[in-house]
Amino acid sequence: MNETGRPQDFPMTNPRADRVRDVAKLAGRPARLKRGRFLAEGPQAVREALTLHRERAAAGGPAVVHEVFASEASLERLPELADLARETQLRLANDEVLAAMADTVNPQGIVAVCSFVDVGLEAVLDAGPRLLAVMCQVRDPGNAGTVLRAADAAGADAVVLTGSSVDIYNPKAVRSTAGSLFHLPVVLGADVEDLVARCRERGIGVLAADGYGTVNLDKLQDENAARRLGNESVASDYALESPTAWLFGNEAQGLSEGELALADHRVAVPVYGAAESLNLGTAATVCLYASARSQQGARLAT
Repeated sequence: MNETGRPQDFPMTNPRADRVRDVAKLAGRPARLKRGRFLAEGPQAVREALTLHRERAAAGGPAVVHEVFASEASLERLPELADLARETQLRLANDEVLAAMADTVNPQGIVAVCSFVDVGLEAVLDAGPRLLAVMCQVRDPGNAGTVLRAADAAGADAVVLTGSSVDIYNPKAVRSTAGSLFHLPVVLGADVEDLVARCRERGIGVLAADGYGTVNLDKLQDENAARRLGNESVASDYALESPTAWLFGNEAQGLSEGELALADHRVAVPVYGAAESLNLGTAATVCLYASARSQQGARLAT
């Protein structure tokens, strides 16, 4: 590596080379589990991975990014990525090699080999979270990535996936997070009953997003807003500003009866038009922002 952070070797040009095939295997779950590594594709995901890598390195933590493969054109277009990758192994590669490595036909000129970044449930709960997004039996990688991205945008403290949910390191899931995978703690393989029990021990309420729920989310928000404005006479089923874990269910079946029974309340997002229901990502976004708005309002009021 020279002083500008650019690689000194010649570009990789053989898409059938052993190293290229070795990286490409990370698109499959068996290789990911065996090595504890996955692929981040495209400038946004790689930038966020490298930023987290630098933060952890400064704190003496473990590496996040091990290798970066990029085209010369992408580094010229995005010189900050070369600077961020200074402390990793950065290799030039042509577009054909990058396409062979990546899960997509066009990885936008850059891919990175990253270590798993998930954390343990105890560490998340011990940090005193106020907002958690819990995915129960969510099977579609695009949906899982979208919910994680929405949780990040809403300022959630962590995302939890149950053991029966999709692998968040699936390339499609990683792409769908748009870099948010590297922004907030993610817990994998959780048991929902154990999670709920631990949340209750710590005073964290549990809400289930359920299209047939008896608690209307809009009404809940209105009641909470009125109370924050000083109208203490307004009753509310649940204080949205309280620490909360939202349960989100499978795309097709939603939450099971057993999962619904674990919640303090079943909350429905009202549908005012002709649509039968909201998709998982949209419903999760609405629910998480409802809690985030109430929590932010409570902070400003104190």
